[in-house]
Amino acid sequence: MGLWSDMDIDDNFIITDDAGGQQTIEIPDELPLMALRDVIVFPSMVVPLFVGREASVAAVNEALRSNRLIFLTAQKDPAEETPDRDDFYHLGVAAAIIRTLQLPDGRLKILAQALIKGEILEFLQEEPYIRVRIRPIKEEEPGEITVEIEALIRNVKEQAEKLFALKGVFSPEIGAVLNNLYEPGRLADMVASNLKLKPADAQNLLAVADPVERLKVVNDLLARELEVTTVQAKIQSEAKEEMTKTQREYFLREQLNAIKRELGEIDDRTEELSELRKKVIEARMPPDAEEEALKQIGRLESMHPDASEASIIRTYLDWLIELPWSRSTNDKLDVARAQKVLDEDHYDLEKVKERIIEYIAVRKLNRSVKGPILCFVGPPGVGKTSLGRSVARALGRKFVRVSLGGVRDEAEIRGHRRTYIGALPGRIIQGIKRAGTNNPVFMMDEVDKIGTDFRGDPAAALLEVLDPEQNNTFFDHYIDLPFDLSRVLFVLTANVTDSIPSALLDRLELIRLSGYTTDEKAAIARRYLLPRQIKEHGLKKDTLDIPDTTLMKIIEEYTREAGLRELERQIAAVCRKAARRIAEGEKGPFKVTALSLSRYLGIPPYQPELAQEESQVGVATGLAWTPFGGEVLRIEATLMKGKGGLTLTGLLGEVMKESAQAALSFARSRAESLGIDPQTFENKDIHIHVPAGAIPKDGPSAGITLTTALVSALTDRPVDKDVAMTGEITLRGRVLPIGGLKEKALAALRAGISRVVIPEGNLKDLEEIPRHIRKKITFHVVKYMDEVLKIAIKQDVDKNEKKRDKT
Repeated sequence: MGLWSDMDIDDNFIITDDAGGQQTIEIPDELPLMALRDVIVFPSMVVPLFVGREASVAAVNEALRSNRLIFLTAQKDPAEETPDRDDFYHLGVAAAIIRTLQLPDGRLKILAQALIKGEILEFLQEEPYIRVRIRPIKEEEPGEITVEIEALIRNVKEQAEKLFALKGVFSPEIGAVLNNLYEPGRLADMVASNLKLKPADAQNLLAVADPVERLKVVNDLLARELEVTTVQAKIQSEAKEEMTKTQREYFLREQLNAIKRELGEIDDRTEELSELRKKVIEARMPPDAEEEALKQIGRLESMHPDASEASIIRTYLDWLIELPWSRSTNDKLDVARAQKVLDEDHYDLEKVKERIIEYIAVRKLNRSVKGPILCFVGPPGVGKTSLGRSVARALGRKFVRVSLGGVRDEAEIRGHRRTYIGALPGRIIQGIKRAGTNNPVFMMDEVDKIGTDFRGDPAAALLEVLDPEQNNTFFDHYIDLPFDLSRVLFVLTANVTDSIPSALLDRLELIRLSGYTTDEKAAIARRYLLPRQIKEHGLKKDTLDIPDTTLMKIIEEYTREAGLRELERQIAAVCRKAARRIAEGEKGPFKVTALSLSRYLGIPPYQPELAQEESQVGVATGLAWTPFGGEVLRIEATLMKGKGGLTLTGLLGEVMKESAQAALSFARSRAESLGIDPQTFENKDIHIHVPAGAIPKDGPSAGITLTTALVSALTDRPVDKDVAMTGEITLRGRVLPIGGLKEKALAALRAGISRVVIPEGNLKDLEEIPRHIRKKITFHVVKYMDEVLKIAIKQDVDKNEKKRDKT
């Protein structure tokens, strides 16, 4: 609270010096300037100020050498260390320095009394201190105090007394000062100086020239501050009452326990219940969960400890206590770090990594965003599960995994009701408990292998778990309380999407992982698989040498898969053989060459897929998709004397049989334009065969391959051995789009085929195929079957080649 001295109506001001005497000071036009931070001084205020900056110390020393007067004004940016003339408010106060004190740290402490407002007219010097020319601003109080002004003065005084009382700073001295002030301007300045206004608001108030208008502004500020302070005091009072009540209950309970202990009435059971109550409070459950837990403790307290239901309640309480209702980990939202982690753990898979980085970036900008439900779809062994672990490591979250393969009981997801003997929560709540946090990366493997029987539909139960709009109140039948799953990042895996119910599939964001090329497998084996197996088999890094040529032979002749599991097993077999040799006393290093590989792995079970040695009549190369990657499919057609019958062999499915019938109908309808004798269909039997007859084959992408083989046989012209194709055909010869283009392209690359015919509708899918694959394969985009035949069937064949084909 500032102290006020008397002020007359002239430019002379009477202040009290250190000796208690009074002296009159005339305000000159030129004064040294001292900049203030975060402080606005009003006229008649007495304020202590700490002076540390060199310019400010020089200004104070200059004032002390002359008339002890200094001009005080605030700087616009408090952080500015060396403000210039544009950084000051031009309105401030002329003040007299009453006392000074030299501090041990070299700073000065001064006591200054503000005398009159002033406006800076001109900056006269800036070094070593700022000196300014000012114009003192005299304010004339209203000559007559009207009823309105009197009411305003009384209202401001009453509100100020209430506010100071609520803040605990009211004293008789302040009350006396308030009661003795009747001038609107001085009253406004006195109250404003004690309101702790923001510097900008206080400066605006200082700039109000009319005393009555300034008092009105102060009145409004007082009303708002009084309202805020009243609410604040109410909140503090309620919090204090609640705390007092809780403390009272705690002391009474402790006293009761002490009395029981003295009387020998307390036992282990009472201590157990007390410990349970303590754990419930420490678990920081939601209010309804805490209420239910305390209710169950009350039930447990009232029943016999050997009752059968007592053990059920204890188990239930343990689950409630151990669930991470409010425990979570802080996300590491460093995009560069996440990219580094993903690159360390996985080779290639750029699209998947990009999606994960995008999620982290969005999460960094919006912490409340709901997590996506990612579903990695691809053949076995391509790294779907390990990707989930990498996501958790990149985010700094806990990782938990459950396998849904073969799950047929809905209770596996939602839990069993507590009325059943041996009831437990479902796999979701169990996984959350294992994670220990409410925001883990939760992986559900093999979601496409969920079953259904009389015990319910587990896939339907997953709808609530995976729906971002409702999983914040997931109900497990055992817990029977809402648990918030909205912060969990769910990651699912599947080999195919055909068996996933459409309602569940609609909630998933599918990310497809295709198989790897031979070069990619070799790179992954060199970077990840081989070092891991060497370490797991207790070998040293330089003990086993497997050159790149040997790795390529293992990939091409000992494995046939889209993923990497069989490759890792074969590398493990090599490591085992080396470990045995070391255990028998041999010394390494052991070099496994392509020639010596059979000593480690035996005879190669596979031969590399190769393109045909020469073009043949009636033999077309197709491309097929399987859950384990792409495959090359040879389709053969031949003619025999007969009565126009069609024979299909090779264990074909219904779709491929229909495609063969459509191919025959197309050939017959276009016989004239294709150069086929119509009588051929009357006196020749047609046999279409797909080799490897013990393997079932089906799918809607062999239509153009069947048609090409058939037309080749009917026209006696060979099919180009370097061309593979995929696509379905209509009776009008339209080529329809297919799926799995990337897997099929990989299969063609493995077989050494350089040209692939694809439907026009799959042109957009070429972007999904890596650039290095597109450089090795020429893709022919077609719309009609006629274009396929022009590309695949050779038009000019010499007689010797034709004769050899017939033979």
